[in-house]
Amino acid sequence: MLAGAGIVWVFWTYGKGLPDYQQLANYEPPVVTRVHAGNGALLAEYASEKRLFVPVEAIPPRLIHAFISAEDKAFYSHFGIDLRALTRAVVTNILNYGSGRRPVGASTITQQVTKNFLLTNEVSIDRKIKEAILSLRMERAFSKDQILSLYLNEIYLGRGSYGVAAAALNYFDKSLGQLELHEIAYIAALPKAPNNYHPVRNLRAATIRRNWVLDEMQQNGYITQDEADTAKAMPLEMRGQSGFDAAEAPYFTEEVRRQLIRQFGETSLYDGGLSVRTTLDPFLQQIADNALERGLEALDRRQGWRGPLGEMQAGADIDKVLADQTSKLRPNHYAALVTKVEQRRAEIYVNGRPAMIPFELAFWAYPPRRDDGVRPPPLQDLRHALSKGDIVIVQPPGFTPDLIRNDFKPAPNHFALGQRPDVEGAIVALDPHTGRLLAMSGGYNYAESEFNRAVQAMRQPGSAFKPFVYLAALDAGYSPTTRILDAPLVVDQGPGKPKWKPANYTRRFYGPSIMRVGIEKSRNLMTARLAMTIGMDRVQDYAKRFGLNDNLPPLLSMSLGAGETTLLRLTAAYGMLVNGGKKITPSLIDRIQDRNGQTIYRHDARQCTSCIATDGWSNQSIPALRDAREQLTDPASAFQMVSMLEGVIKRGTGNSINDLGLVVAGKTGTTNDNTNGWFIGFTPDLAIGVFIGYDLPRPLGKRETGSSVAVPVFGDFVMRSQIGKPIIPFRRPNNVQVIPVHAESGERVLPKDQQAILEIFKPGQRPGGVLIDMAPGMSGEASSTGQTITTQEIYTKGLY
Repeated sequence: MLAGAGIVWVFWTYGKGLPDYQQLANYEPPVVTRVHAGNGALLAEYASEKRLFVPVEAIPPRLIHAFISAEDKAFYSHFGIDLRALTRAVVTNILNYGSGRRPVGASTITQQVTKNFLLTNEVSIDRKIKEAILSLRMERAFSKDQILSLYLNEIYLGRGSYGVAAAALNYFDKSLGQLELHEIAYIAALPKAPNNYHPVRNLRAATIRRNWVLDEMQQNGYITQDEADTAKAMPLEMRGQSGFDAAEAPYFTEEVRRQLIRQFGETSLYDGGLSVRTTLDPFLQQIADNALERGLEALDRRQGWRGPLGEMQAGADIDKVLADQTSKLRPNHYAALVTKVEQRRAEIYVNGRPAMIPFELAFWAYPPRRDDGVRPPPLQDLRHALSKGDIVIVQPPGFTPDLIRNDFKPAPNHFALGQRPDVEGAIVALDPHTGRLLAMSGGYNYAESEFNRAVQAMRQPGSAFKPFVYLAALDAGYSPTTRILDAPLVVDQGPGKPKWKPANYTRRFYGPSIMRVGIEKSRNLMTARLAMTIGMDRVQDYAKRFGLNDNLPPLLSMSLGAGETTLLRLTAAYGMLVNGGKKITPSLIDRIQDRNGQTIYRHDARQCTSCIATDGWSNQSIPALRDAREQLTDPASAFQMVSMLEGVIKRGTGNSINDLGLVVAGKTGTTNDNTNGWFIGFTPDLAIGVFIGYDLPRPLGKRETGSSVAVPVFGDFVMRSQIGKPIIPFRRPNNVQVIPVHAESGERVLPKDQQAILEIFKPGQRPGGVLIDMAPGMSGEASSTGQTITTQEIYTKGLY
């Protein structure tokens, strides 16, 4: 009677104010968010607790048997508390009292779920009583499978693994269904103390614990003795997770992470179990990374040798020092120790073996230019650049094509001398029809700098902005053969300000020239006069319309690219030229699904009811989707601009990649003092942008322009990206005429003329046209104070 009253009192006293266990019926544990490339390859995982939720129905029965054998043999028969185990534990602990041995526990799986979800880890009688009461209540409310599901998906199993699915991946690089018996037993051995049974640091203890689980499974009838013996004989080998795509994209995935936080919040990202399908093409990403790396390193080598990484200290562990240095470098770059230097070669120790740097792969290693702009004489003796004990960066010669000259053939043990570039850059590639970002590299090495120069660096685009000035003029009725005076121009910028005097890069004047030549040769004076003619308000409108700059100042210098923008914005704007003038918005994410597989975001918001064939597919016509893209410019004007930019490759500042044999168009850009180098271009179905510049702007180097620093990176990328793809021409709208004209004068000629090119004209346009020599009416804010030298003065003073 007293015992019964005591039990009632305990339940009444400790049962008040306990957590609501019913909430566990709708429990959604924190689950890892996974980010995938466009082809499904895994790019990144984000989680506060790295957990993959798996329904109990999908968990292999043997894994359940292993955990029951190790943790709670009577799980399916007890009511939340195992009285027999509890009695045994009490007796054992009384007998062991004072011996210093660790107390024996008797917690059931139900009790562990109660403690993990509803209570704290406090060691006290009060907590154990509350745990028992809640366990009894849970057993009445939930099925055994529901309790098992909570337990197996919540439990921490070491190495950042929450739940059995994450443990299978992190320890053995396998899904649950692929686990072998000895691996299952090891995972079931972990709940008590994961760190004590680490398969590398504590291999012996881990193996003993795993074998104990196998014995328990055999004794409980879940496996035979032969199966247990075979599993015990298997070595315990850990394999790290390898499910990430070989082409890493850290700048891209970090931008995706930022977007997910902005859109859904940190809790959804790190705990929500989202499945994110991105636009990334791993193949294009890999060649983008490589092209940018090669371009930056080649430019940096042209600026001179800045010295070794350091010097090997006496008594140092050489292999460890070199391994530590190599870990900070990009792939295929290695730290090497110089062991001997002669005039024409340096002997090195790299990757655990001797090798050599021949002079032919280190000839560039003489000091940079002095402050007065003069560079020391070229290197004649390697001993003037390297010393014994130096730690230097080396690369296999196949990764330094700019150094292979004069038919030199590297030997298998040859390495090229390298150095970490000071200069930085970025490259992006996107689908010009949809805006899907296919590749993005925002710098030389993400491990050293997470700053993404493709989306975070606001820089002046220079001449890469000019096509939008010319496009505005084409929409205003001018044609590619409209002549513009290339002559001195002086603009009064207002009281107290110096007069603005734009000049061509060559510092020469060329007289009346057709608009096409102005783009192909990147003539500043022609562009400024054209902007004065059409008005800076129109230029501002086009900059905003194409997403380049929402608040471009109404200054004439902005027509030459003085207004800041980002590489991604500029590349997307060029994409809108080649797609016929349709508006696109750069996107990194195609689709997002929640933990239950429901789509909660889709970039392509078009509806297609006819895409769902309820009765199956039987050769119906392809569903037609409405093109909802806004038309930003006349398609004919856009095609005229594309044709003019194609001329940049054939006859202008991008001529160095004309021999690739591809259908390519684009425009270079170089800012004042050669601080930024650009090339933005496209094929019919791919828009590509390249930016090169220092994080703290300074000149790229003597005679370094967009043509020399950005065009090679573009060419490297576009050449490799088009391998195996058909060569197709740019898509031409129906309402244009193609007329052969002289490439420089714009006059009509016979098709067989040596200087003939095929020019694009709108209906009613003909070769030739007006001469723009000054801003008629001086309209627009920028031109209201402008002053131009007239045509008569040009001819009488002989200024061209």
